[in-house]
Amino acid sequence: MKRNFIIRNIIIGVLVVAIVVAISIYFINKNAKEYEIEKVSTYNYFVLKKDNLSGVIDRSGNTIVDTEFDNVIIPNPEKALYVCYEGDNTKVLNERKEEILTDYQNVEPIQLQNISSDLKYEKSVLKYEENGKFGLVNFDGKRITKPIYESIEGLPYKEGELLVKQDGKYGVINIKGNKLVDIKYDKITVDGYYTSENNYKFAGYIISNTTDEGYRYGYINHDGKILLEPEYNQLSRVIGIKDDENAYILCARNGQFGIMKNDEELIPNEYQSIEYDESNKLFTIEKSKKFGIANLDGNIIVPTEYSQIDITGIYLYAKNAQGTTVYNTSGTQANIDTNVAILNTPNEKYKIRIDNSNGTKYGVINKEGEQVIDEKYNYLEYLFDNYFIASNEQSKLGVIDDDDNVKIELNNDALQKIEGTNVIQASTTADNMTKLYSKDMTELCQMQNAKVEVKDNYIKISNDTETRYFDKDGKELKNTEVYPNNTLFAKKEGDKWGFADKNGNTVVEAKYDKVTEFNEYGFAGVRLDGKWGVVNSKGEEVLAPTYTLNEDTEPYFIGTYYRVQYGFGEFYYTDANNAQEQETITTQTVEPTTDEIVDTTVSE
Repeated sequence: MKRNFIIRNIIIGVLVVAIVVAISIYFINKNAKEYEIEKVSTYNYFVLKKDNLSGVIDRSGNTIVDTEFDNVIIPNPEKALYVCYEGDNTKVLNERKEEILTDYQNVEPIQLQNISSDLKYEKSVLKYEENGKFGLVNFDGKRITKPIYESIEGLPYKEGELLVKQDGKYGVINIKGNKLVDIKYDKITVDGYYTSENNYKFAGYIISNTTDEGYRYGYINHDGKILLEPEYNQLSRVIGIKDDENAYILCARNGQFGIMKNDEELIPNEYQSIEYDESNKLFTIEKSKKFGIANLDGNIIVPTEYSQIDITGIYLYAKNAQGTTVYNTSGTQANIDTNVAILNTPNEKYKIRIDNSNGTKYGVINKEGEQVIDEKYNYLEYLFDNYFIASNEQSKLGVIDDDDNVKIELNNDALQKIEGTNVIQASTTADNMTKLYSKDMTELCQMQNAKVEVKDNYIKISNDTETRYFDKDGKELKNTEVYPNNTLFAKKEGDKWGFADKNGNTVVEAKYDKVTEFNEYGFAGVRLDGKWGVVNSKGEEVLAPTYTLNEDTEPYFIGTYYRVQYGFGEFYYTDANNAQEQETITTQTVEPTTDEIVDTTVSE
């Protein structure tokens, strides 16, 4: 009995140890794969260009590195580390112009790939070269990896992850040097999965190897787990399905397509084509030139017996020789005129009804199917609350409510809700007039030849003679509210501009044709007779109006230098000697945009 007790305790002890070891290994691996992307809160250093040579200035406009290099890259503008190029040689300098990282050869920044930002390089690591191989080093000179890679490049869409090559094969490591994808593939791409909350964090990897019959593709999820070995002719992730933890993968063998959910078969590889409808979360499947519908569970809800299936709004219009059959999105037949389409809106109270029986006309019904707005508009789009963007027969746009009352006249050539705000922007091209409206459709302002800029917490609308500010709900703001940290503010007197303090007392005489507000570095632009100069935060003119610059945008100054933006977000500063060489002068206007989502598809 005692012997059995001892054996039982030994077994329990072994199991406990095994569990502890397994948990430890899990957390070690998890921590190894995690990394933190450094945030840049303050720009302290900037590239300066003069006479085709480069140097560095600080946020006050002081020269830190003379313009004596062919090129200078500042990977992290918050930190005093500058990669300077001179012919085929590179050196890394600090703010005292001392050469650093001298224990490493050919130190270079690692450029980010397909990432929308004015910060174009990894912000905490660099690559170095030794005997034709590359390794990683951090900004403090600590070696992260040995020089064992044939190449190190930024992995597209994924900041903090690096594509490395070793012995002719590719893998992925992070900026801590830890391996995310084994180095054994001929090609690795990112699947393109994106959400506004997490960007490309949950995107996985499409892997491929070369065989005697061509490329074969597989899939690794964002955690580095191999879900599909590289054995498919074609493969891509269905990025329209927003599910961070589950990857729906379209893959083909010998021309036959199927869908995998992670590593489990959802739809078998027996279809000539599969297309995903994001609005209804359905797959259109094709077999032997006949079409059907499958849902996200892989169930066939409309059989593959139709010559054509159109998904319009909330109904499926399936056509064959006998005519058109209408199905709802659950796969049951719907009793609806085949000339009618119903579109969901973000508000469950309303649906857009489209009647194609006599031309295409739009109206609105409620969730019970009752008519709210008759089908008389050339186009309708739900806006918010009880409002709709409407278009008439002249293709002019306006806003109506759910009682068909016109709230903004249908006489505009463009109309939109400014993204991230509760403000409506409308414009007419004949007179180049822009109007802003509040959420309740009250006109806030109208301005000719205007430019609208959307900042973090306000909207700016301006032209050559006027500037106005509104918060994102449409309340008008004073410039003293928009720039609370400034001590001086633009002030117009008659048709001239100067600067006043917070109480409105004139500090700089109103003698300029146009001025900018002071930027975060304490400089404002002033224009007189078509030329721009600079005033500092004390109201002193540090540079008389000298520069002839692009009149379409307001220049941005640090000291006596103005900013030039080029390429894809990169910028430098320069002076009058380069005024004729400028590419684009910009204030880095943030316009309402939609994130571009890329569907990465690879095939043989």
